[in-house]
Amino acid sequence: MKKLLNDPFDYVDEMLAGLCAAHPEYYRQCGDSGRVITRANNAAPNKVGIVSGGGSGHLPIFAGYVGKGLLDTCAIGDVFASPSVEQMADAMRAAHHDAGVLQLYGNYGGDIMNFDMAGEMLEMEDIEYASVVLADDIASASPEEAEKRRGVAGMVYAFKCAGAKAEEMADLGEVTRIAQKAANSCRSIGMAMTPCTVPQAGKPTFEIGDNEMEMGMGIHGEPGVWRGEMRTADEVAAELMDRLLEDKSVANGDRVSILVNSLGATPPEELYILYRYAETRLKEAGVSIVMPLVGRYATSMEMTGCSMTLCHLDDELVKLLEAPADCAFWKV
Repeated sequence: MKKLLNDPFDYVDEMLAGLCAAHPEYYRQCGDSGRVITRANNAAPNKVGIVSGGGSGHLPIFAGYVGKGLLDTCAIGDVFASPSVEQMADAMRAAHHDAGVLQLYGNYGGDIMNFDMAGEMLEMEDIEYASVVLADDIASASPEEAEKRRGVAGMVYAFKCAGAKAEEMADLGEVTRIAQKAANSCRSIGMAMTPCTVPQAGKPTFEIGDNEMEMGMGIHGEPGVWRGEMRTADEVAAELMDRLLEDKSVANGDRVSILVNSLGATPPEELYILYRYAETRLKEAGVSIVMPLVGRYATSMEMTGCSMTLCHLDDELVKLLEAPADCAFWKV
């Protein structure tokens, strides 16, 4: 294992301390463990609070998206591990501004169980909450079992749209509706070429040949849909787009936002080669692209690979997507 770290068991705590020290205008730590990241400046009173949480190792998801027009707080676990119930409850308390709290997180068993338990704790404190679970990874389950799909980079769009709605001082029901609408509008799929290493494990999460790739692999190294020899950028982009459009089709006149995302080690140059193909494909179908995103938005440590997300838009979601937002990793 070659990583810039000290004690592997201090990895997350030292990272969070550095994140807040580097960006004090955006982030501060709170909670007994320091594993809750909240806005440096409190949101307006009576604004719905939006809280997320998940394992470390995916920056900017999750904690990076704490900021105006996005999340209010975020609970962070160890690398690829769920935060504790107590950490999630602390994040919900910090997000509460007397208008209720929306839990917005990915479809993973540990996160669901712990957020459910945290919500029950908050109910006993008379804090109203709602939940939306992201399940946008089309490689992880069929359309008939869409509720089993993992939550991946589509969370970026849900954070953005729900955060913008909350800044409008909408009530909890409306913010929840928008979060669910954005979640339902997203489809994602990824591919990987190399593994990553969890610091506390000290070894790669999986093995793959030097000339191999895996289509549909998850952000924690979950198995994909096939493994085989490397293909060209256009061949990879074509299959990613084929699978996305097969799952949720587009028609002439439709609008989408597309996210071409690095899983950590893939450089921007290669992402733009993929975007070039995807943009041509969508324009040939008569589809308009709104606010395309290319870069590191949801990573998996140093994994080499990418994901593509299509967010299908209407007038309401376009307005919310283009509304102002500000965090250390993304400004709109």
